[in-house]
Amino acid sequence: MAKYIDIHTHNPREDVLSPTMAGIHPWQAEIGYELPDLTECDIIGETGLDYACEVDRDRQKELFIKHLAKAQQLSKPVVLHTVRALEDTLKILSDFKAIEGVVFHGFIGSQQQATEALKRGYYLSFGERSLRSARTREAIAITPLERLFAESDDNRDLDIATIYSAIAQIKGVSVEAIAEQTEKNYKTLFRIDE
Repeated sequence: MAKYIDIHTHNPREDVLSPTMAGIHPWQAEIGYELPDLTECDIIGETGLDYACEVDRDRQKELFIKHLAKAQQLSKPVVLHTVRALEDTLKILSDFKAIEGVVFHGFIGSQQQATEALKRGYYLSFGERSLRSARTREAIAITPLERLFAESDDNRDLDIATIYSAIAQIKGVSVEAIAEQTEKNYKTLFRIDE
């Protein structure tokens, strides 16, 4: 069986493949910031917009745009934190078409929102919170395996295999099929030759 990919985790494990990340979370947008060195990470983020928090939206957008410009300059993918801000996120992303790959982490949107992101060729990553919502389970069901990732996010006690199993059940395929395709997705996202 293919190795499990955990596309977004705060708790890397040796038996699971996870990219290294660097960036400033939108919750930190109001704190005086300077972008960290992003040259050594695999993926930039998490970055994005969170309209459920009290951080000034203009400051979030400013920080998000800086991350995207750097990602485009360095030819790196981005992992996005997007809460109640999909429309603005997609609008801003449309100015950065040269970005190599976009992953919406912890996707908790509807089937319609998933369709909008998928139409643009973006990836959707699903985790524990995604599985709690009936509307997001519908989004999982319509997400092609070629555009799908799984994640444990910040849950230290969550085995990524649990997420793979739940996604496989929703999609009516084997866990092995999910693992094989997410490994291919990982190689595509990071331009790793076979």
